[in-house]
Amino acid sequence: MRINKYLAQNGYASRREIDKLIERNEIKVNGEPVSPGQKVTEKDKITIKGKPFEKPKFEKKVYFLLNKPKGVLSASKDDRGRKTVVDLIDTTERLYPIGRLDSETEGAIILTNDGDIFNKVIHPKGEVYKEYYAVLRGEIKDKELSRVAKGVILEDGLTLPARTKILKRDQGKSEVTISIREGRNRQVRRMFDAVKCPVIYLRRDAIGKIRIGNLEVGKYRKLTSEEIKYLKSL
Repeated sequence: MRINKYLAQNGYASRREIDKLIERNEIKVNGEPVSPGQKVTEKDKITIKGKPFEKPKFEKKVYFLLNKPKGVLSASKDDRGRKTVVDLIDTTERLYPIGRLDSETEGAIILTNDGDIFNKVIHPKGEVYKEYYAVLRGEIKDKELSRVAKGVILEDGLTLPARTKILKRDQGKSEVTISIREGRNRQVRRMFDAVKCPVIYLRRDAIGKIRIGNLEVGKYRKLTSEEIKYLKSL
């Protein structure tokens, strides 16, 4: 099994975070640096940041939905001591977030120790749309919203088609919803920057069929059995 998948399935971190550790040569197998595609077995000795990695003897799979507040990082840990989404969950299990929200964005984020569902949710081919509510500066025109929906060219390439809907245009502001199935850094903000209607407030309301509903900012809940079944079916 590839080392990033092996460590993710055993609850260390997400594959993306593990790949970053590999790029920084902070993971070694049998004393040697590794590549993201390297395969490992139970017999291999893995060290992370100089410390031996031990596979948990027993790990209960847990799944949480958090309404992330502004100013909180979407990460398992932060070397600078800033608050992360994991800090807001009261559990003894080692969690990592599925996907990311930038520091200034509120809303739905799933945290789990189940590495099997990570790529199912974040990969564009999975067709899992993430729905956002956005307040924009400026009264966005229909043609500009249509351009966003069809795809705009960003510095990292053309965005995939999105689902958009105008909710309100008034007094120099617009309220819209947008659903995307990619997870590029600050993507929604950059998409609206491209049509000169910058985001002044952003909240993610849903990840696929899992909706934040009336969950208060900073609060979390366990996913229901139906929601977990949905994630595993993706």
